[in-house]
Amino acid sequence: MIEKLNKTFCALPGVGSKTAQRFVYHLLERDREGGFELAKALVDAMEHVKHCSSCRTLSEKNICNICANDVRDSSQLCIVETPTDIHAIEQSGVYKGKYFVLSGYLSPIDGIGAAELGLDELEQKLRNLKVEEIILATNATVEGEVTAHYISNMAKQFDVQITRIAHGIPIGGELEYADINTIAHALSGRKNYD
Repeated sequence: MIEKLNKTFCALPGVGSKTAQRFVYHLLERDREGGFELAKALVDAMEHVKHCSSCRTLSEKNICNICANDVRDSSQLCIVETPTDIHAIEQSGVYKGKYFVLSGYLSPIDGIGAAELGLDELEQKLRNLKVEEIILATNATVEGEVTAHYISNMAKQFDVQITRIAHGIPIGGELEYADINTIAHALSGRKNYD
């Protein structure tokens, strides 16, 4: 039973066997009540959390709070890879539009194509809604760039402005510690200094 619990924790990203073992022994030796709370919370989440029928993020409701918010700008649609990307953007407090979650990126090697990312749903949104701008916020990886390029080509037929989030040197970062690709992105994405 302990070994099965270890393997279960190892299924989490970034959790190796030693970390899983520490989790298991901590819960069994020191925090059984916390273990029961964790188990109940996991069961509740697995039973009640689903995908928003509009943007595909995770939600306890059929329509998530962002999509249900009429104050949000429906003319802007930010395309992200995961629900955690929404959380990161929302923490900035800058973006006031709506989202579309791909739940991944194009990867033919892994069998992930346009259908698996819901790009047919995205195309229907562009066809039926008055979207004026698509903001491509996929990661700055090869797969993220390929996915952004694919979406950009698809969206051109709908007369929408297509923008890409900037990538480059983070605030507080130093050039000497940045890799060459980050520096190249930062230089190519430069803008006027006011």
